[in-house]
Amino acid sequence: MSSLPAERSPGDPRPRAERHGSEVTVAGWRCRDCAHPVTQPVLRCPACRGEVDETTFASEGEVWASTCLRVRVPGHEPPFAVAYVVLDGGPRVLVHTGVTPLAPGTRARVVDVTPDGDLVAEQIEEVV
Repeated sequence: MSSLPAERSPGDPRPRAERHGSEVTVAGWRCRDCAHPVTQPVLRCPACRGEVDETTFASEGEVWASTCLRVRVPGHEPPFAVAYVVLDGGPRVLVHTGVTPLAPGTRARVVDVTPDGDLVAEQIEEVV
């Protein structure tokens, strides 16, 4: 696995990932009032305008949608697959999943982050 990126540019919208031993967690903020989770730095909750606290989110969740991209994107060689994963008790995050898209409803886990800062996930359970 690669190491986590040392520096992120201030305008980078991608979630920050933190490694704790072999586990990866996603860093973010949660509203004190309504518990709305966000991964982008915010001063107030975008849902209710309440105060937010820094937190970390679970690395596992359910695939909401996934696709395979066959166009050239800077830093990525096509084809490659991406998915939105709704983290358990947390926000929806965009992850890279290799070449094959994951089916909606599949359980996935964030396992790494690329040197450029993209979250990488793998399937942990198939849809039944």
